[in-house]
Amino acid sequence: MKPDRLIFHVDVNSAFLSWTATRMVAQGGPDIRLIPSCVGGDPAKRTSIVTAKSIPAKEYGVRTGEPVSMALRKCPQLLIVPSDFRLYEKYSHAFMDICRQYAPVVEKFSIDECFLDMTGTRELYPDPVATAYEIKDRIRDTLGFTVNIGIGPNKLLAKMAGDFEKPDKVHTLFLEELPAKFWPLPVGELFGVGQSTVRALEKVSVRTIGDLAACSERLLQSVAGNKLGHQLHAYANGQDDSPVTAEPAEAKGYNVSTTLEENVTTMEQAHRILLELADSVTGRMRADKARTGCISVTIRSAEFKNRSHQRKLEEPTDITGEVFSVAKSLFRELWDQKTPLRLLGLSLTSLSHGEQEQFSLFRDERREREKKMDKTVDLLRGRFGADIIRRGSVLDSSAGVGRKYKAHLENEREGQ
Repeated sequence: MKPDRLIFHVDVNSAFLSWTATRMVAQGGPDIRLIPSCVGGDPAKRTSIVTAKSIPAKEYGVRTGEPVSMALRKCPQLLIVPSDFRLYEKYSHAFMDICRQYAPVVEKFSIDECFLDMTGTRELYPDPVATAYEIKDRIRDTLGFTVNIGIGPNKLLAKMAGDFEKPDKVHTLFLEELPAKFWPLPVGELFGVGQSTVRALEKVSVRTIGDLAACSERLLQSVAGNKLGHQLHAYANGQDDSPVTAEPAEAKGYNVSTTLEENVTTMEQAHRILLELADSVTGRMRADKARTGCISVTIRSAEFKNRSHQRKLEEPTDITGEVFSVAKSLFRELWDQKTPLRLLGLSLTSLSHGEQEQFSLFRDERREREKKMDKTVDLLRGRFGADIIRRGSVLDSSAGVGRKYKAHLENEREGQ
């Protein structure tokens, strides 16, 4: 007889802002979680957007995904801090390492959330709720930021439980709790249900998850199609058999992804995010003296549908600009410029290691300049911190990937 499944979902509260705040507090700075603040780009640039916001900023009407200039009109005293994917990766690894000390299998779902398969650990941890509190409090007390933990018999219900009241909370959602905690929720809160599906369901008087659970699967399939209709019926009744799977070994490739609080809706937003992802992941790769021979871009829609494209390279590279250029090209092939996106990811595989490079009779001066620039950026960041230099992009430049670098030479505490 198989033991009953027990799954935890661990989700960092306002990850990007919390991680930046944690570093600033450790360096003697203010806790930006307690004041109107956001993670965003240079307000002078039209394409700069808010990627994360504090609760006080939200009270002024600041929205994730809106232009920084608009956010400043709503809240002139808004403190804007730059994004730093190297910092995010550091804290992502740190909290997941704590999770791995409790669970035999941990699946990274995105940079700021993971699933723990706690099935079969009852002898070690007889009280799952107490264990979840122990993990939550240990992350808070050791690393300085908070998480929510959802507990359920499968990944779906664990994730739904984790999205209940925030921050710094533990919630359960077991099958016997569905009528009280799950079924009264609006149907749009069900994992995987987007606005277009909500509108279609409302036409047949399905407004809550309970309404959805009570519907016949045949009716749902007539409304949403066979595959989605089957999934909606199963999810509304708390059914999910998907396994918790450990991520592949890091040595096989370099991966980074980000889930935004609000959806990406423009090419400019996507390009800015892809540049930051490329900047982050190539820096890690260069530190290991590796080069990639295959680049992959993944997108996840607002309705949680994943798509990805990859491209093999004629020559391995570790140059940020080249990876970014390929990533933009793959993204244009993937995205219809209409579907809202909640996640962008970048993977570098088919690695080669060491200093050797294929010799060319024809020297590429542009490549040489970019390699020297990357080396300089890595050196400065290694000495002074990731914020000493910020990459910008001349998007879709006909001259190739144009980049400019903004040096923060004032030796701000945050960058040291």
